[in-house]
Amino acid sequence: MHITIVGTGYVGLVTGACFSEFGVFVTCIDTDKNKIESLKKGVVPFYEPGLDDLIKKNINQGRLRFTTDLVGSVRDSLVIFIAVGTPPRGDGSADLRYVEEVAKEIGQNINSYTVIATKSTVPIGTGDRIKKIISENLQEETDFDIVSNPEFLRQGSAMEDFMRPNRVVIGAKSPQAIAIMKDLYRPLYLIETPFLITDIKTAELIKYASNAFLATKISFINELAILCESVGADVNTVAKGMGLDGRIGTKFLHAGPGFGGSCLPKDTQALMQIALEHNLNLEIIQAVIRANENQLKWVSKKIKNAMKEIKGKSIAILGLSFKPNTDDLRGAPSIPLIKDLLQSGASIKAYDPAAMDNAKELIPEAIFCQDAYEACEGVDAFIIITEWNEFRNLDLKRLFKLLKQPYFFDLRNIYDPAKMKSLGFKYYSIGRDSL
Repeated sequence: MHITIVGTGYVGLVTGACFSEFGVFVTCIDTDKNKIESLKKGVVPFYEPGLDDLIKKNINQGRLRFTTDLVGSVRDSLVIFIAVGTPPRGDGSADLRYVEEVAKEIGQNINSYTVIATKSTVPIGTGDRIKKIISENLQEETDFDIVSNPEFLRQGSAMEDFMRPNRVVIGAKSPQAIAIMKDLYRPLYLIETPFLITDIKTAELIKYASNAFLATKISFINELAILCESVGADVNTVAKGMGLDGRIGTKFLHAGPGFGGSCLPKDTQALMQIALEHNLNLEIIQAVIRANENQLKWVSKKIKNAMKEIKGKSIAILGLSFKPNTDDLRGAPSIPLIKDLLQSGASIKAYDPAAMDNAKELIPEAIFCQDAYEACEGVDAFIIITEWNEFRNLDLKRLFKLLKQPYFFDLRNIYDPAKMKSLGFKYYSIGRDSL
């Protein structure tokens, strides 16, 4: 089977590389010529563990290619995946201009039966919109079907999520389209992956609902963390006690500075706008968004209250990306926190294993360091914002000697408060008895 992926961003590249690993012949398309030339050499424009090796392997084996030529690829493919960006507009709604442009080009160029599957996260009803645009731009009478096939990839473990997903959602009306999609995902039947077959609008909503619920869990435990500090409870133990209930589960109950990334902030805002367009107000989602905004303000206030005077102080930031194993800074809590500290008169030294090149454009005032120890040398405080593995086993005695003042803000609750106190740190974490 030959398929085309339109869009070589995070979702498009992972999808294309993994389908080629399944033995499918995949063409990935992008309008950026420089990006395509780099991808032909196996150079990936973002950090995702193992993706560059998988791409190089399948390029060499002839199953994966990259091009700017949409016309030829579209006409040779049975399935076309739309995997372009849907960035937020000023009001939080999803911007569909790229999806619509692709739909128009597909309509102008298909000349035989084709399945058009949407991988991009799109508002409910976009499938109907795509169908209308394609129909209006057909150059000759051609049969086609629309499918919603949302992605559930976690940055940092995307290939594992694609190869061993906890579900595959296929939204479609046509039995023929459903059969083709199931055949495309056939290798997953061997590991008994659950397949959910539904209508297009329901599939579109499943993606938003999933991300909004994950965001809700994060905001819920973050609010409880603030309460824990007020009453003297331990949020880690509270979360464990909750998570042992199978109806709740342990995932996404880790207190911190708030959720970020390219999905949860964007998708919660978009879901709110979808509801407003239908004269509804999602009270819980609205509270989730507000709680996430307040969490970062609370963290900033906590740091300032502990240090008493920020102006003129030097602070080390360990971890910039919104989560480990990615260089993505979209929605990362590190950026607004750093900007707030800079505005308050602090100087910043920063280190991240993957995201520093991206961060230099956003926070040029910061000094970027080669490792955690260089970042912490001579500073008044250091803050762990992202829980990269290398920050879980730092040489604490060495760090203590490097610091000018021993303020340690552990925003991911990695370390034990009693041990930190015994080493002499002025240690602060989230939702625990730090001192």
